[in-house]
Amino acid sequence: MSHSEEGIRYLTAADVTGLVSRIDVPAVIRQTLLAYAKGAAGLSPEAALRWTTGSGHAARSLILPGWADGAYGCKIINASLGNVERGLPRAAGLVVLDDPETARPVCIMEGARISALRTAATSVVAVTAVREPAAVTRLAFLGCGRQSETHLELLAPLTPALREVRLFDLDAGRAGHFAARCRDLLGTGRQIRVTSTAREAVEGAGLTVAATTTTEPYVDLDWVPPGGTFVNVSLDDATEGLLLGADHLIVDDWELVRTDDHRLLGRLAAAGRVVGPDDPAPDGSRRVDTEIPRLLAGEYTRRVTATDRVVINPFGMGVSDIGLAAAVFDLARRTGGGTLLPC
Repeated sequence: MSHSEEGIRYLTAADVTGLVSRIDVPAVIRQTLLAYAKGAAGLSPEAALRWTTGSGHAARSLILPGWADGAYGCKIINASLGNVERGLPRAAGLVVLDDPETARPVCIMEGARISALRTAATSVVAVTAVREPAAVTRLAFLGCGRQSETHLELLAPLTPALREVRLFDLDAGRAGHFAARCRDLLGTGRQIRVTSTAREAVEGAGLTVAATTTTEPYVDLDWVPPGGTFVNVSLDDATEGLLLGADHLIVDDWELVRTDDHRLLGRLAAAGRVVGPDDPAPDGSRRVDTEIPRLLAGEYTRRVTATDRVVINPFGMGVSDIGLAAAVFDLARRTGGGTLLPC
């Protein structure tokens, strides 16, 4: 990703949206995760700043450094749970890319779209590795915000047999808005139903995506039907029973999970209830079955049967943000996108 420009290329949200629409995002994320599995991409420990706002809401700023195939940089992603009340997106951020030779910043781009797309694409490539999305007839979403919408954008072309989408959100207005968006993305012939409970949405769904702001786990093992896949995007929706009882438990990076003390899976790891994919599992604990990069590389050989319950827990890897941002930056440079700012 070496460059000869004098200045920093700045890409607004509109710039990023236009550029990324011309990129096969799941393919980029798959390539990045395969590079990670081979040691051709990597990440450093993330930093987190957390606080309570003056209005009493939880807020945080995360910095996720990473490198992928010669691209280096970091994502800065911030969120406040009070933003929704203000009519603002919950999360916003920036991605900064650096010159691999001089280490000087070469690009700053709006990061929320990058973050949402890399998260959804990670889910899609992981699901595709264990299931056949074309066979999914019922899809469920817990949480009806931007992240669920982004997942649907990427899933819609892959699910031609889809007959029903079930939605649940504590905010009925947000659920109704997402229902309308589902109809726009999926067209006619699919039933879009807002459910009165989360369990009603999950039961019978071949694929469930949980993208909420909860910190209290609530989705139990018996909610997920045999053969169902539960994508734990927001990380705290799945209960201990679901995490420990699923036939296959897949994470993106065990070290990120193991060192996190905010999410349930990390706390279970600290308590010795869950161990890594290469560790022996003592009595009373379970092993994480594999990591997504290793899954994509074909290293996970245990068969996923038609009746197995699968939990995918994508913690979020900064390397994926950098891989996707680098593809956007490369296209921007080739097409003259964005604004070149003087240093």
